[in-house]
Formats: sequence, structure tokens, C-alpha cells
Amino acid sequence: MNRLFVANKPSGVSSNFFLSQLKRKYKNKKAGFTGTLDPFAKGVLIIGMGSHTKLFRFLDKTPKRYRATLWLGAHSHSLDTEMIDSVENIEVFSNEEIQSAVKSLEGSLEYEPPIFSAKRINGQRAYDLARAGKKVVLNKINSTIHESKLIHYRHPFVTFETTVSEGTYIRSLGKIIASSLGVANGSLSALERLNEGKFVYEDEKILDIKKSLNIPINKYKGESDNIKFGRVLAVEDLEIKEDGYYWLDNEDNISIINIKNDIVNYELGRIYTC
Repeated sequence: MNRLFVANKPSGVSSNFFLSQLKRKYKNKKAGFTGTLDPFAKGVLIIGMGSHTKLFRFLDKTPKRYRATLWLGAHSHSLDTEMIDSVENIEVFSNEEIQSAVKSLEGSLEYEPPIFSAKRINGQRAYDLARAGKKVVLNKINSTIHESKLIHYRHPFVTFETTVSEGTYIRSLGKIIASSLGVANGSLSALERLNEGKFVYEDEKILDIKKSLNIPINKYKGESDNIKFGRVLAVEDLEIKEDGYYWLDNEDNISIINIKNDIVNYELGRIYTC
């Protein structure tokens, strides 16, 4: 059965292991997810089953919002609780100082991603190299931090929420907050993804595909059998003729097309919506 829904991954399991549980639950061998969560993290994970796994890149899933708790003074090479090897006693800060450090994240931010990340170096995952004790050097990346706010501060733990662009490393943001306070070490003790764009957890309710896409709808004015049988479509038979990706409403299914240089290509044909 085709299905698109939002699941709530618990902490302590990998995204792949959690997916295997969902496959058994829904008796569906073909399934996937978008936006991997680290094992220690929990929260929103968009799940596609059947042909809906093909739709991930067309979903409106940014920006993303997270809630995290930073443990000031805790040293970990993974920047989370997995590899904490020492904890330093840190002086208590005022709420104003903490709020200022958290708000300072907002805007365009250039920073180093954590060495324990899924980024590839010469075809190998950075976390595999790091776990093997090899030196890992990653290029700086850029993220947009739309909003960052303090939720509460109970020394030495700082809980904050942040709304960020896709590909942002929240563990690195925790380290940046610690540094702005003059604290050498800081690691996340908790991390939860609250939403991916418009997608929030609602008891694994099946989502309406037609309301979930981030590309515009187009209308085909030619013979309906042309879409039904996957025939070549003419640009002049489409309501919108500009280059780009669009979806066509075929009642119980949709088609995703790509217009480029006056040529219409079926990106995805006949994806059933239920």
C-alpha cells in the first residue's frame, strides 16, 4: 500500500532500525525515510511506503525546527552523550548571558560540521573514519538559522529551540553556544526534531499527497488518455509552459513532470494517492 506519514522516532535506536519496525507494523517491504536522525535523537521522521518513496524530493520539508539541551562543560568527540569522557564544572551564567548566546546563532552561519557526521570524505563516511581513529578534516559549511530561542536554563543545562535550513548540524550549534559563553566544551544531552517544514507528528496519520508537494500544480488540456498511457505531452497543451517541475492531478493519482526547453518529461508517472 502506498503511504506517506510522519513517524516519531524514539531516542536510542537508529533511523534504519526504526524503519524496519515500521515495515513490519504495516507489512510493507518497500519503505524509506528522509532526513536521518542520529540514534540519540528523537522526533519527526517522514516515512514513505510503496511508490511514495519517490516523492521525498518534492515535499515541502524546510525549514526544520529542533529542541535541544546543551550540557555545558561536557566533553565529547561526537558532541553528544555517546562519547562523553570528561565533565568540567562551569560557573553559573545569568539568564541574560545565556539568552544572548542562543540568539547570536541567528542569521547566516559558517561553521565546521561534527567529525561524527554522515558527510563523505573520499567515498567514506566521516563517522566511520572517526570511529576508526583516523584524522577527519571537514570543510566549513553554511546554514541559515531563522530563529533561535532559549526555553530554559538550569545550570549546567541549556535547553533551546532553533529553526534552521536543511543540512544544519544542531550538535555544532551547541558547541558554538558554549564557545560564545567562553566555555571550552559543550555536548548535547538531548535532541528532538519538532517538524520538517509543514510536517509534524500526528499519530502516523496518512498525509494527503496533493497538499504535501512543494511544486506547483499544472493543468493538461489535451486528451486524458495521453497521460493514462504515458504518451508524449505537448507544452502547448499545458496551462503553465515555463521551465520547471509541476504535478498533474489525475483524480486518484498524480504525475510529476519537468518542462525544459519546450520538452515535457515525465519525472514520475501515475503515483497513486491512496
